[in-house]
Amino acid sequence: MRRRQFLQRSVTWAAASLVAPLWAPRAASPTSLPKALAESEFVYVSPLRSNGTESRCHAEVWYAWLDGAVVMTVSATGWKATAISRGLPEARIWVGDYGRWKGLLSTNERFRQGPNFLATGERVDDPALLEQLLAAYEVRYPDEIAQWRGRMRAGQRDGSRVMVRYRPNRPL
Repeated sequence: MRRRQFLQRSVTWAAASLVAPLWAPRAASPTSLPKALAESEFVYVSPLRSNGTESRCHAEVWYAWLDGAVVMTVSATGWKATAISRGLPEARIWVGDYGRWKGLLSTNERFRQGPNFLATGERVDDPALLEQLLAAYEVRYPDEIAQWRGRMRAGQRDGSRVMVRYRPNRPL
């Protein structure tokens, strides 16, 4: 290996180690997708473009697995919501905790190795479902929900946030 290649790889490794998460990501087992959906802290959702390719929107998001669907609340102006409004409801969903998707100097693509499925999304305006979602968040995210609960309710009321429900395209 040439000195230049060695130095480039060393810098890349050092940069990656600086932005790598300080915790060990917990990946979902591919053998039991429904169990993983019930237990995992995160899903990574990528709306599909009109040509069927994945968008670059892959961020890890809070969700609840409710009545056989992935339900979440998202920014009304974010791609997950606007894709559906533009007639692009299809998405690929990965299940597990693979760490933050975007780092300071690079992106983390480990989620792509996890279990995933195709789903069809829809925007949902249902106050009862919002309360069911927030109750699930109380259990799944007990340390963080207090600072988000009010914002999520207010956002639903003023339209700055929307609920999205993704139903698997085939039985899991």
